[in-house]
Amino acid sequence: MAWVLMALGLVLMVEGLAYALAPSLVERMLELLRSLPEAVRRQVGLLALVSGLLLIWAAFQLGLH
Repeated sequence: MAWVLMALGLVLMVEGLAYALAPSLVERMLELLRSLPEAVRRQVGLLALVSGLLLIWAAFQLGLH
């Protein structure tokens, strides 16, 4: 459970940094996402999911337990 809380905290920190440091960039990115077809947004989401899983796998391979 502690790992889940830490992961959630890290996600919130990164998201918060993006909004705090570059809110106009976030708005432009959201506009870009709105202009993409749903299928492309789905592929981007799946790519992010797989990338996240690979990063977690790599962290465990490097000794994070």
